[in-house]
Amino acid sequence: MILPEVRDPRMITLRRGGSLTDDHHRLLALWAADCADHVLPVFEETLPDDVRPREAIAAARAWAAGEMPMMEARALGGHAMGAARPLRGPARFAAYAAGQAACVGHVAEHDLGAAAYAIKAARGPSGKDLAAGRAERDRQRDRLPSEVRELVLEDQARRDPICWFVFST
Repeated sequence: MILPEVRDPRMITLRRGGSLTDDHHRLLALWAADCADHVLPVFEETLPDDVRPREAIAAARAWAAGEMPMMEARALGGHAMGAARPLRGPARFAAYAAGQAACVGHVAEHDLGAAAYAIKAARGPSGKDLAAGRAERDRQRDRLPSEVRELVLEDQARRDPICWFVFST
């Protein structure tokens, strides 16, 4: 579970009563797509013919560009998560990262789902390569758009316990 019980209004769009602008929402989706895309090869090495995670990442980018309705992107995210379910280890986490990225248009807080699952994928088959996880976390942070950097870093600190502590270890 990567979504908090109590939502931060800064991660809720203006039209839904929060303070997140559409521009910042799109930046979160693009960042989440980048996080997922970076570990996508881990999935594709396992199931090279399954395009669902790749399509989900493309959907996140298309939604952010205004080229795809949110519900269509969200559905493609669900398909990527379906690709993840029968798998174990890094390939599963990489597919979940893609699915989470495609769902950012629906709920902005899925951005950390994409990032957290990407970190888990980067930790390798044992899940214990913390140095690789930290390197992935730092790579993600280096690519955070300045406009949402503080918001994401604060959200990582707040939701780290429900995201398997991947942002602090």
